[in-house]
Amino acid sequence: MSATPSPATGKDFKRLRSEGHRSGSSHTIGMGFVRSRDGIARGLVRLGVTPNMLTLLGAMFTLVAAACLVPGASESWSSARAAGRWPWPFWCAVALFLASACDMLDGAVARLGALSTPLGAVLDSSLDRFSDMAIYLAIAAHFTWRGNVTYSLLAMIALCNATLISYIKARSETLIADCSVGYWLRGERSAALLIAAFASHIPAVLWQQALLTAFTVWRRLYWTYEVLSATERNGRPPVAGPFTDWRRYLAAWRFPRGSVPYDLVTGANIAWIVFAPICWPAMLGIPDPVRRLLG
Repeated sequence: MSATPSPATGKDFKRLRSEGHRSGSSHTIGMGFVRSRDGIARGLVRLGVTPNMLTLLGAMFTLVAAACLVPGASESWSSARAAGRWPWPFWCAVALFLASACDMLDGAVARLGALSTPLGAVLDSSLDRFSDMAIYLAIAAHFTWRGNVTYSLLAMIALCNATLISYIKARSETLIADCSVGYWLRGERSAALLIAAFASHIPAVLWQQALLTAFTVWRRLYWTYEVLSATERNGRPPVAGPFTDWRRYLAAWRFPRGSVPYDLVTGANIAWIVFAPICWPAMLGIPDPVRRLLG
């Protein structure tokens, strides 16, 4: 394994270095993942594995994960233990972990093996969207089957936000150089789902992904507006990073990946997924406030 940061690492932590932020634990963990990933990718290149093989394998694992969520998205560890088995979301998490591994490795194999192709890039991006759709449609199907209007709606809103986050970036970058702003990038969204599945707290992550990701949708739209407006009037380009005034302390999510404020925001999001259902047991009972509101 090389000790030199890969191009992917340079992209992930470019803002961290350029803005002079203090690196946090996510930087150390991220560097460790990248070195391990690149070492595995070199071995796969020697074995003749292609990026498209990994992309398609990842999609298959995602389908397995979705299949586990249809019968048991709302199942908890306690209810599964009472039935004498492991919960369905746990097996979903195992499949999602393997899918995420393939998702990380396909790009590394393409780069290290000089195997990148335009078609492969389109396939990878398209199957990323397919993965989002498969997971959230499976969750929506589960709660529809149970007759829960609230969580079916949350799953569909989360899917819409995930799709919009990616679409706005792709469309905006036909007009501006970069639209990689906002906290909820694909890596953060995938990690949230993975943690929720291992914890069997899918209802908790639905609230998070339906509500908080909407801010990244808005951030990307407004960022595009700011950049285009500055270009039209030949003004100074907007700043993608944290605010420079007192607001920087209230908007820690604007700090780059790998920074200490980013770690704090990430820790808070993980804490919600893991502990919210424990602190609010009614969440495990899957309440349905929208159905009550509709009468």
